[in-house]
Amino acid sequence: MNLLFYLKKRSTYKTGPVTIYLRFTVDGRRAETSTGKSCDPNRWNAQAGRTVGTKEDARLLNAYLDKLQSKAQELHQLMTVGNETVTAETVKNHFIGKTLQSRTLVAIFEDHNSKMKSLIDKEFERSTLQRYETCLMHVKDFMQLSYSVSDIPVAKINFAFLVDFEYYLRSVRNCGNNSAIKYIKNLGKIIRICLGNGWLAVDPYLNYKPKQNAVHREVLTKEELSRIKEKKFSVERIATVRDMFVFSCYTGLAYVDVCKLRRSELVNGTDGNLWIYTNRKKTDTLSRIPVLPAALSIIKAYEDHPQCIVKDTLLPMMSNQKMNAYLKEIADLCNINKLLTFHIARHTFATTITLNNGVPIESVSKMMGHTSIKTTQIYAKVLDHKIGSDMQKIIGKVE
Repeated sequence: MNLLFYLKKRSTYKTGPVTIYLRFTVDGRRAETSTGKSCDPNRWNAQAGRTVGTKEDARLLNAYLDKLQSKAQELHQLMTVGNETVTAETVKNHFIGKTLQSRTLVAIFEDHNSKMKSLIDKEFERSTLQRYETCLMHVKDFMQLSYSVSDIPVAKINFAFLVDFEYYLRSVRNCGNNSAIKYIKNLGKIIRICLGNGWLAVDPYLNYKPKQNAVHREVLTKEELSRIKEKKFSVERIATVRDMFVFSCYTGLAYVDVCKLRRSELVNGTDGNLWIYTNRKKTDTLSRIPVLPAALSIIKAYEDHPQCIVKDTLLPMMSNQKMNAYLKEIADLCNINKLLTFHIARHTFATTITLNNGVPIESVSKMMGHTSIKTTQIYAKVLDHKIGSDMQKIIGKVE
C-alpha cells in the first residue's frame, strides 16, 4: 500500500488554501479521502507531501498528517493480520470508519479493567486489578513484537495466538511457569467475555490445557511453633507481631482478614464456646472458626489495647510489610531456618494445627473459607510424623 498527501484543487479554484487529500494505492488501484485540513499551494511540498516552514502552524499541520499516515499504516497491518480483503477502498473505509468496526482485544480488555477499577474494595482487590493491567501490558507488547500492531480483532484470536503468547511470556518476559499460566488465565477471562457476547465463535482455549507446577508451601512444625510461642522478647513491637502471627496459626485467618476482624465477630457458638464468624475478604465466603485456647489468650491480652478500642478491632495489626520484616527477626531469634512470612501462619493452621491432628479436610476447608476443597488440598501438606502415626495403626493387621 502506498500513501500520498496532495492538494486537490477544484476546477473553479483561483487563489487561497486548498484541501489536503490522502490517496490510498493498493495493487495500482486508488481511493482517496479528505484530511479535513487545507494548505496554501505556495507553502506545499508536493514531493514530500507536507507543508513547508518551521512556524507553529506548519509544524502542527505536518504532525497531524504524520499521525494520519501512522493510523493508515497500522490499519493496513491490522487488516493483513486479520486476513481481511485489502483493497484501496476497504482500507479507506476502515480509515474513515465507514465499515462496522470489529471488536478488538485491547479495547475489550481496557473496558474490563476500567469496570474492575470502579469496583475496587467492593468486589475486587487493588492487587487483582494490577494483575490484569500487567497482563494487558504483556498482551500489547506481544502483539507489537509478533504482529507489529497495537490491537487485533478478537475473531482472530485462536489456539496459535495463545501458544505464541505463552512462549513470549516464558522467553521474552522470562516468566516462570506458574506466572505465565496466571497471565494466560487472566486473558482467559477476557476471552470468556467475548464468547458470552457472541464476539468470538470458537473458544481458543478448547484444546489449550496449561498446567501449573505444584508449589512447595512452607509451614512450621509443632516444635518450631512452640519455640516462637515460648520465646521472651524484650522489644514490644516484636512481641506484638509474634502474637498476631501465632493468632493466625491457630485460626487460619489471612493477614487482611485479621486486620478487619471486629469484636462483634467473636460470638458464642452452639457448643457454648467462643467462635469467630467472619467473611473472608478475598472470596467473601463465611468462615466459622472455633477459638482455640492459644488464640483466646491473645485476644484477651489485647482487649484493652488503645488501637483496638479506637478502631473496634480484635487485634492491633500493622502493615503486612512491617510484620514480614519483623517476622524475619523472629525467625533469627528463634533459630528457625525458614523465610517466615505472615501467610505461613495460614499454611501452618491447615497442616500442623488441624489436618495433622485428625481434623477432617472438609472441616478445615470450611474454617478457612475455601470455595473448593481442592484449594484446601493444596495447603494440606501431610507431615511425616502423621504418616508414621497412621501407619502404626495398621501394624499387626497386615503381614
